Amino acid sequence: MPIVVDVDVLLARRKMSVGTLAERIGITPANLAVLKNGRAKAVRFTTLAALCEVLDCQPGDLLRWEPDEPEDAVVPAPGAARDGSAP
Repeated sequence: MPIVVDVDVLLARRKMSVGTLAERIGITPANLAVLKNGRAKAVRFTTLAALCEVLDCQPGDLLRWEPDEPEDAVVPAPGAARDGSAP
């Protein structure tokens, strides 16, 4: 999925546990783990706002977009020439 959730990064920076954050924002640790591990299909703005308030951050600190790699993309072997010629 191209949306990456960086809650774990902010938790580490704040030296805060998942349980503490879940308690402070009012959701279960299991639901926070779903969000933290990138398995959530959606996030409520109220939850996002609570995360930002407790973690003292902006939504962009929690969520970022990374493009999917094309399925037919070929990854060159280490040391291989990029133009397709032999090294």
